[in-house]
Amino acid sequence: MKLMSHGMLAATAAGIALTFGTLPWSAAAQTTTAQSAPAQKATGPIRIGVLTDLSGSLADLSGSGSVEAVKMAVEDFGASVLGRPVEVLSADHQNKADIGVQIAADWYDNKNVEVVIDLPNSAVMLAIQELTRRKNKIVFGTAGGSSDFTGKSCSPNGVHWVYDTYALAAGTGRTMVKQGGDSWYFITLDYSFGLSLERDTAAFVTGAGGKVLGSARHPLNSADFSSYLLQAQASGAKVIGLANAGGDLINTVKQAAEFGITKQGQKLAGLLMFLSDIHALGLETAQGLVLTESFYWDQNEETRAFSKRFFERTGRMPTMVQAGDYGAITHYLKAVKAAGSIEAPTVMKTMRDTPIDDFMTRNGRIREDGRVLRDMYLFEVKTPADSKGKWDYYKQLGVIAAADAARPLAESDCPLVRKSADAGKP
Repeated sequence: MKLMSHGMLAATAAGIALTFGTLPWSAAAQTTTAQSAPAQKATGPIRIGVLTDLSGSLADLSGSGSVEAVKMAVEDFGASVLGRPVEVLSADHQNKADIGVQIAADWYDNKNVEVVIDLPNSAVMLAIQELTRRKNKIVFGTAGGSSDFTGKSCSPNGVHWVYDTYALAAGTGRTMVKQGGDSWYFITLDYSFGLSLERDTAAFVTGAGGKVLGSARHPLNSADFSSYLLQAQASGAKVIGLANAGGDLINTVKQAAEFGITKQGQKLAGLLMFLSDIHALGLETAQGLVLTESFYWDQNEETRAFSKRFFERTGRMPTMVQAGDYGAITHYLKAVKAAGSIEAPTVMKTMRDTPIDDFMTRNGRIREDGRVLRDMYLFEVKTPADSKGKWDYYKQLGVIAAADAARPLAESDCPLVRKSADAGKP
């Protein structure tokens, strides 16, 4: 099956780039109308919506690869559940919350979509979380990172599956401080994800006795980071924390290398880096960077087997987001089958009651705030000499246990969390 290309996107009345991908690709499914939705509610297709970035700075870490991962999960499950076909829709939210909400609302109201997944860009993810709560559907945040998703903005209908800003701070941030990086300056993406990542990392830095000397904030899809890097350089901080992602992070690291910042003694901390970022940067530039992820394609035989199949379909190794998309949808479909229902409260309860055990996640579970408890892994980017070839980019430094990678419930501001004697447990 071919990957969805940007050229396949069809314009909606609002000018939104929108592609409906179904398994199978039926004309009837592509022309479903609001009028036909009620009749199909009980017997028609169960639809999954992949709301992603198909054309912007976050497309490599999610994008068409995420769509393909969800298709793989549906195909592997048999493309049906409860006697009904399962189909996949996808759309480009263009990194705009209002566009994302408009697409998801149409899906929920008119297209029989029961679950939305992926959601790179935390502002979009948080907006879809609120919409999904009102519509009583289910949302998986697999690509967006703000820990507010399971904090003040938590929902009984939302699951944060792959990572969050707390886990990144607990991994990369804590490690850098232990290595002597006790003074920080942040270059931060000025929206919810970047602000959450700076906040959570700063808490680990100051909690360990370190200092935050300042921060510079930039808009999404910035091209020139010279002024931000010069401010960071002038601060004298031992560590420049990069609280951004995708194309913005890649540009920051490249320009830092051009300025020779690390050669002058300061260290870069890429707080959210993906395999796709390292691939874009190249090992000559990225070597030595420490990063935190929940998945790497070359960890074991199971991860390699999945990644080989993914590579055959996409020509790329999967990121942790794309692997997580596969795992989340598989868990969802298993829960629907076990519950005998697609009703959100019933399926959510079944998902919470069912342990997560697949090639990416061992002994995982969904906590009451929607956070998936999973181990995270600390990696260092290999040198060109150490790499055996293309995509051989990481060496594992350690494991961050699930209990340490998730914010303790005692510190949670999620309204769903019961402040009880058990609140101190993960």
